[in-house]
Amino acid sequence: PGGLSQVRTHHYDLVVIGGGSGGLACSREAAQLGQKVAVLDHVQPSARGTAWGLGGTCVNVGCIPKKLMHQAALLGVAMDDAGKFGWSIPGPVSHDWSTLAQAVQNYVKSLNWGHRCAGLLAGIGLDASVMVRSVALRGFDQQMAQLVTGHMEARGTRFHWGCVPTSVEKLPSGLLQVKWTEVRSDLERVEREDTAALTAGRVPETTGLNLPQVGVQLHPDTGKIVVATDERTTVSNVYAIGDVAEGRPELTPTAVKAGKLLARRLAGQSNQLMDYHSVPTTVFTPLEYGCVGLSEESAESRYGKDNIEVYHAFYKPLEFTIAERDASHCYVKVVCDRAGVQRVLGLHFTGPSAGEVIQGFAVSVRCGLTYAQLRDTVGIHPTCAEELTKIHITKRSGLDATVTGC
Repeated sequence: PGGLSQVRTHHYDLVVIGGGSGGLACSREAAQLGQKVAVLDHVQPSARGTAWGLGGTCVNVGCIPKKLMHQAALLGVAMDDAGKFGWSIPGPVSHDWSTLAQAVQNYVKSLNWGHRCAGLLAGIGLDASVMVRSVALRGFDQQMAQLVTGHMEARGTRFHWGCVPTSVEKLPSGLLQVKWTEVRSDLERVEREDTAALTAGRVPETTGLNLPQVGVQLHPDTGKIVVATDERTTVSNVYAIGDVAEGRPELTPTAVKAGKLLARRLAGQSNQLMDYHSVPTTVFTPLEYGCVGLSEESAESRYGKDNIEVYHAFYKPLEFTIAERDASHCYVKVVCDRAGVQRVLGLHFTGPSAGEVIQGFAVSVRCGLTYAQLRDTVGIHPTCAEELTKIHITKRSGLDATVTGC
């Protein structure tokens, strides 16, 4: 009465803060198990007024729009190839960015309702430059990362290595003047661009939740929430899953799986913990890179260089032949424990449809795949994935790893 809002008390079995992949998966699973659940979600609008809907990073600014735009770039490459396969395409062929952007936005908004970045640019015919402070694809196998960036450079993407941006200024013409310093030479460089994107990783939105005041510990460097193996924080009835949790892969499927398993444990239906080992992933660069398990560097660090065996091969996808596309960056690598049955520690693949290839192999790696089992598997011919079953040259041997013939 009198225009004053009334404070009401509600009781829930589970309250989820964050309507991203993990939060939604956890809340849905809990609700299906008969729990009373509330989901709280808010995204602070950007300086330009951009705000997200439900779905978190993946749906709004991550996996979904990225893959759709990646597909647009692949279609551009396919049109380049089409003439060599006998198709006559009247030219000139051009790309309309606004049409793509609107189509992607419409699909993302449909997902919001339902719940309730550089190789791409080159692939659709735009001029693109990438500034790299230290290494590309930090945390991934660096030989594979170099193959990916090498392929992008060969197709027209420029890389500025060892550079630190110093300023971005909007000129009267509307162009952006980007200044940076080359670390090795200490020289300042300038370039003018239509658009500049800062892609420095993700920052957890934990500062506004007052977590330290209730005893939830945050990592001092990352700001992420410190969790135990069962996702429990330093407060016994508070759990954290997904990107916001310290030491967890920033991947949608891991958040979804962790959310479902947590809901089952909280409902007393299971005691199964999330297994974060050997989680597969793919980088949707123009030449896709998929992997599961340890990088070569991580395997060396954990087991010692003399205690691992690395099998590898450079191959040429059949679809690259008539089109005369450069296949010098198409490569497979299997990192094995050198002792005993040579258990596969890591499996890496650059080439067409890398995600589709690695998804299947990830099952076998989780089941304890050995090199002998991999070699004894019959491949499907002609496919790129079969190269993993034919692999036999070791790095240690120093032999040429280029695949010839069938």
